[in-house]
Amino acid sequence: MIQFENPVLLNLLWALALQALLLWAYWRWRRRTLQRLGSPALAERLMVGFSPKRFWLKNALFAASVALVAIAIANPRQAVRRTPPPQSSADVLIALDISQSMLARDAKPSRLEAAKVFVQQLAEALEGERVGLIFFAGDAYAQMPLSTDIGSLMMFVRNANTDFITDQGTDIVSAIELAARLFDSGSEAGRALIIVSDGEHHEADVDIRARKARAEGIVIHTVSVGASSNATLPMPGGGFKRDFNGQVVRSNANPILLRDVAKAGGGIALNTDDGGAVKTLASEVDNLQKSAVEARAYTEYVSYYHWLALAALLLLAFEQLLWWQKK
Repeated sequence: MIQFENPVLLNLLWALALQALLLWAYWRWRRRTLQRLGSPALAERLMVGFSPKRFWLKNALFAASVALVAIAIANPRQAVRRTPPPQSSADVLIALDISQSMLARDAKPSRLEAAKVFVQQLAEALEGERVGLIFFAGDAYAQMPLSTDIGSLMMFVRNANTDFITDQGTDIVSAIELAARLFDSGSEAGRALIIVSDGEHHEADVDIRARKARAEGIVIHTVSVGASSNATLPMPGGGFKRDFNGQVVRSNANPILLRDVAKAGGGIALNTDDGGAVKTLASEVDNLQKSAVEARAYTEYVSYYHWLALAALLLLAFEQLLWWQKK
């Protein structure tokens, strides 16, 4: 069924009624003027070479061109139901640290911004896999469930900031536990959790929880960001974050802890500064067991405006080439 994307623009077709009215008025005036001459022979000599057929044909061509242009810009289109071919994929959850320690600028322009760029590059490399997103600080929450919609995930990552979670700190355990709940236990797909953090963990037993997740079939990879052990935390209003005693708070990145988490989780530890980190993680995910993913049908619109515009152009060209007078 054909429908118009901009049906209100079809009102431009009223220009045809205006053209018809003007032509009618002109033809009536012309006929009366010739009748006033009183001599048909004189009128014929004055209008020598004039072709009424060509006159009306040229105006008909112009009217048809206007009609085609009006319909074209209204964009007639047809909805077509598409079903993507079946595909197989692994399940990947990306846990992004958005704690205030990620505001440190020992990575440019900050740990958080560097991590966001890395996650977006990783998401593009994981196209075709089912990918979900977790934000964590002192607690963790699911920002996006497992999905093949990489575009939405990248949008969430771009908008991430430290104000999303009021419970501050860096609790990697909460991120691992949430990931274990988000993975579909009935799926045969390989499962991987990729933690992107500065490693400034404030809770105990993270290695124990990582080993437990590995026993549950979840491979944990870690990506560290930042390297300084004495980084200050700039505040939005200026200055640096201070504790209750007025002392400047220092952030200590801990890539060693992240390396231990990856080892306990059966994965690999990387850094955002590693040139091949994205490619390495994508390769690790590609090696996971795949399972069939149900492809969702979607509606695609096929537009026909370009054919109408081409027809209008050809008619206008023919109308311009057609001479008023007959030989």
